[in-house]
Amino acid sequence: MKFDLSQIDCVDDISKEDFEKNYLNARRPLVIKSMAKTWPAYEKWSMDYMKTVVGDKLVPLYDSSKADPSKPLNASAAKMKFGDYIDLIKSKPTDLRIFLFDPIKEAPKLLKDYIAPKNLMGGFLDSYPNMFFGGKGSVTFLHYDIDMAHIFHTHFNGRKHVILFENKWKERLYRIPYATYALEDYDVENPDFNKFPALKGVRGIEAYLDHGDTLFMPTGYWHWMKYLDGSFSISLRAWDKSWAVKAQSLYNLTIQRKFDNFMKGNFRDKYMAWKERLAVKRANKALEGHLPQ
Repeated sequence: MKFDLSQIDCVDDISKEDFEKNYLNARRPLVIKSMAKTWPAYEKWSMDYMKTVVGDKLVPLYDSSKADPSKPLNASAAKMKFGDYIDLIKSKPTDLRIFLFDPIKEAPKLLKDYIAPKNLMGGFLDSYPNMFFGGKGSVTFLHYDIDMAHIFHTHFNGRKHVILFENKWKERLYRIPYATYALEDYDVENPDFNKFPALKGVRGIEAYLDHGDTLFMPTGYWHWMKYLDGSFSISLRAWDKSWAVKAQSLYNLTIQRKFDNFMKGNFRDKYMAWKERLAVKRANKALEGHLPQ
């Protein structure tokens, strides 16, 4: 059993007018094949180059296990020297990932290797953009970004499988209350519609990223990612012009996050079990209403 997935739009290049009309304002994902080919990173950013530039900084690693309600959502599973981690993902499959360590802060020379696509839109946020590393077979759980930014996600040194869903499907995806991720009990690649009936009929978008491909993910899009090779990506984030979106971002980052952390810290397993029951209840209710269209 599979989700109803359409293939993502893919272009070599795109004008600002076309991008704004058909993707930014329309909230539609897109893969741009040639954008990163003008970056020094396109030729320079190999595994060995990153290892040489960043060195042996100790990095937090994350695996595919279900979130532990007694710990913060972003609690790491292990730590390893960055160079040793690069050697690991070059040599064999592993579900260990890096996503809360920023190599650019450790190696500012990397700032010269990429170019934010300001020719397409403004509002870019990060002085030091996020980078993500994963071993072959590692998976990023289904979620949307808490700050509600638009994302330009460029991949290097391998392939990555991406499945995307509009935010309108959030309840049908079994969204965990007071969080930005979905129930982790189903397989996004092969969902069990008998056990999770609200998933049946949910429509999404599928993409495969190769070296140098840039994925544009509009604000609020849910995404699941699987590293098909040991590889890495950089995400450039930009604000949406909508004040409503900015207000939702502020709420997520302050009120919702603080409330969720307080409840997890004080009620742990009971709180998590309640959230999962509520996610199922809301999904079933959304299914009964046959929403969204």
